[in-house]
Amino acid sequence: MSENATPATSLSTAPALTAEDRLTLQVAAHGVVALMAVADPGAISSTRAGIAGGKALSAATGLVGHVLAGKPAGMRLGGTSTADLADQVFAALTASVRLLGAKAPQEVENFRDTVGTVMAAASRAHRGQPGPAEAAMIRKITAALDAA
Repeated sequence: MSENATPATSLSTAPALTAEDRLTLQVAAHGVVALMAVADPGAISSTRAGIAGGKALSAATGLVGHVLAGKPAGMRLGGTSTADLADQVFAALTASVRLLGAKAPQEVENFRDTVGTVMAAASRAHRGQPGPAEAAMIRKITAALDAA
C-alpha cells in the first residue's frame, strides 16, 4: 500500500464495539464452526470440519478479524442438543449483521464473507463437498444472516 493510500476499514475510524457487541460476533462466528462440525456427526468428520472451520475463522481480516482474534471471554456455546446450539448461533448471526450495519456498515460483507468461508472450509473438510446435513445447515446459517 502506498503511503497516500488508506485502508478500506481503519480500526481507528471504526466505531467502538462494546464488549457485548464483540461477544455477539464471537458467538456467531465460533458458533458457525460448531454447527458445521455437528452437522456431519462422527469423530473424524466433525473434528476435520471443526479444524478446517477454525482455520478459516483465523484468516478473518479487518475489524471483524480483530474481534474474532480476541479471546471470547464469557462465550458459552452449547446446550443439550444441536437445536439449542442453533438457537444461540442463529440469533447471534442475525444480531451481528444488524449491529455491524448500524455501527460499522463497511464490515457487514466482511463478516458475511468470513462466515461463508468458514462454512465452505468446514463442509469440504471430509468429502470435498457438503453432505445433505451440511448443506441443510449452510442454508439455515445463510437464512439467519439474511434475516437481518
